[in-house]
Amino acid sequence: MMGCCGCCSALRPRYKRLVDNIFPVNPEDGLVKSNMEKLTFYSLRSPEKLDRIGEYLYQRASKDINRKRYKFVEIAMEAMDLLLMACHAQILNLFVESFLRMVQKLMEDVNPTLQIMATNSFVRFANIEEDTPSYHRRYDFFISKFSSMCYGNSDDLELRDSIRMAGIKGLQGVIRKTVSDDLVENIWEKQHMEKIVPSLLFNMQSASGSKAVDQEATPSTPPVLAESVLRELVSRASFGHIRAVLKPLLTHLDNHKLWVPNRFAIDTFRIVMISIQPQYSYTVVETLMSHLDQNLASSPKTRTSLAVVLSKIIAIAAGESVGPSALDIINNLLTHLKTSVSTQHESTPEETQYQEALINALGEFANHHPDYQKIEIMLFIMNTVPDPTKKNKGDQLLQSILLKSLLKVGTQYRTVSFEKAFPVSFLQPLLKMARAASVPIRVIVMQIFQQLLDRHQNQHLLNSLSVSHYPTLTVEQASRSDILFTHKYGAGILQAILDGMSQENHMEVLKSSYNTAGLMVVELACSETVQEFLLFVLSIQQVAVAEVELSPKHRCNLHSIAITLLILIGRCTGIGPLVEYAEKVIQSRMEDASYLLPPLLDNEKPAPSTLNTNQPHLMIDKLAVAECLQQAGLEHNRVQTGTPYSLNQTDMSAHRHSWVDTSAARNSIVDANYDAESVSSSPGVQKRSLPVDFNFESMKRVLAEPTEANKREAREKQAAIGRTFRETAFEDLVRRTEPQHDVLQNKLNEIFNSLSAERQINCGNQLMAAAGATVVDGANSKMNQQRPIYENNFPELFFY
Repeated sequence: MMGCCGCCSALRPRYKRLVDNIFPVNPEDGLVKSNMEKLTFYSLRSPEKLDRIGEYLYQRASKDINRKRYKFVEIAMEAMDLLLMACHAQILNLFVESFLRMVQKLMEDVNPTLQIMATNSFVRFANIEEDTPSYHRRYDFFISKFSSMCYGNSDDLELRDSIRMAGIKGLQGVIRKTVSDDLVENIWEKQHMEKIVPSLLFNMQSASGSKAVDQEATPSTPPVLAESVLRELVSRASFGHIRAVLKPLLTHLDNHKLWVPNRFAIDTFRIVMISIQPQYSYTVVETLMSHLDQNLASSPKTRTSLAVVLSKIIAIAAGESVGPSALDIINNLLTHLKTSVSTQHESTPEETQYQEALINALGEFANHHPDYQKIEIMLFIMNTVPDPTKKNKGDQLLQSILLKSLLKVGTQYRTVSFEKAFPVSFLQPLLKMARAASVPIRVIVMQIFQQLLDRHQNQHLLNSLSVSHYPTLTVEQASRSDILFTHKYGAGILQAILDGMSQENHMEVLKSSYNTAGLMVVELACSETVQEFLLFVLSIQQVAVAEVELSPKHRCNLHSIAITLLILIGRCTGIGPLVEYAEKVIQSRMEDASYLLPPLLDNEKPAPSTLNTNQPHLMIDKLAVAECLQQAGLEHNRVQTGTPYSLNQTDMSAHRHSWVDTSAARNSIVDANYDAESVSSSPGVQKRSLPVDFNFESMKRVLAEPTEANKREAREKQAAIGRTFRETAFEDLVRRTEPQHDVLQNKLNEIFNSLSAERQINCGNQLMAAAGATVVDGANSKMNQQRPIYENNFPELFFY
């Protein structure tokens, strides 16, 4: 029998004999190394035999598994690994089929050691780059098996972690093997992602807290390894595949109620946002907002947690979102805010937190955009705010919420030029909202102005009224651009502030209005704009005196604001006489009417029984303020003769006449010509026909003749001069004009002296010819003694 067996053995194929020889008699001795080298050499010399070698190894291992001879199974698997490493990429396909069948056979066994060993072999196989495409391989079994291993729940913690680690490594191997090969099974399909992503998240959430993965160190625990694999999976996802990862992620968070608390959700989405390709990051934000749409019926806590997660990650996506994608995200956030307000029957803390989370998300998103895009975002939000004339509760609540979101964006904006920060399309609706009936809305609008006006961080210093000096106030000389902005829009803004603070005696409104006006003074007041602000101060006092519907406390508070702004104007512009005058009025009020000074009178403080507003020394006098400007060598006519602000002006252009209006009226006809010429150069636009008499001479006549504004200004000036002559003493007129007419008087004296000398010469010649030298001498002596009447000094006002 032995001889027969030897004879049969000799007749067996050589590859089988070589495979048999690698197995020792005693399985504990392990693989026979020398014979393994012979088998490897043979497989490389005869690659056509490689598939048969693999099939024979698989058959032997299957028999050993059935007989529970696990040591021989391990030797067979080790031989498989060595042959796999030795094979060239060109012939790998001949062996892989048997290899994968061997791995699957081991993983189907209940022995965890075999499962771990088979997984390690699969991972080594996954790291091999193949040149030859494979059309027939499928990894369904491996994805399912590795995913199930990720949920290992053995009582032995060490064994449990080993099985989970093996499952995560197996999934990583499948991802690496399939994601770069378009011919194999598509790993991004729904049925695969619904197994892979939850398996990774399950292991990540088992840790006490998600920690950042050290990319250089080898992950040693299932949570860290799972996070590393999730990063790799997301980083390999293309635009069309990223949603396949996000959908099972959101489903897992929903099913396991991981939104409240949302710490794990925040960490997970941060991992996704950091790992994803930057150009696809806004897709994550859109997907999360779409998920928020689907959870509108959920509890406010769940929606708030979703919004908080959104606010934490939206900043990462902001850098890559430009143009329509950025405005689309903003529009979605505003839509959620509107939906929250429209479905909110009553104000609850949970719903308010949800709205604040959305507003924070909006602010974070805008913060990572350049300033020019922040202006576009603010304008976009402003256009969605309901009209201030709508006074029902729902519209007012929506106005408040949207303005809060606008304020959030405004806090992230750093103003350099007021012209850019306040475009007309943004400023006009904002000024309308400043006159809204709702107190909270007016306060929010004032806060928006403060954020955009405060270029030197002075806002906190002006939070409360004070007539004392601000030692830490930062004042910078207004630029030419600032001066032009004040001439164009300063009156409209100040008018809106005056209207807002005059509606009712509300402390928050008055303080915020003063803060806004004070910031305008600090940023824009200078020698060329000071008259605008002084007229505003006089208008506040005029409202406090003349409006009969104001309460006594309200009148006192307006007087306090007026004197506080007056001394602030003097100190910011460095006009010494104005500061001295303001301090004189303050001192008089301290002695006789302290209630006309800060602090403001709130509802708790009693109102004064009588107001001493009829005493001139307690009030700000227009002529005295104009005289202060005159003493400082500044223009003062507008303060002296200008019309103060009046209430209830709703249009930004409905303010007093200024030099800008004059130039605008003067250039309107020129602008019309420019428009016509520009239309002619535009394709598809019909050129407008010009009037017959529209020529150079007609334009010259129009420019030469005074405009209605000039005529009105001349009439006002003439009336003011008339009032001055009627109401002022002659000595006072002489005193007020003496410092300014010296140069003119000296020049007139030179002219009259020269005329007098010529007249004396002519008269002398005539007298000498008629009466002789004696008569001439007498006449000359008489003329020298008599002084001509035109040599008397007259005030400058008489020269009109």
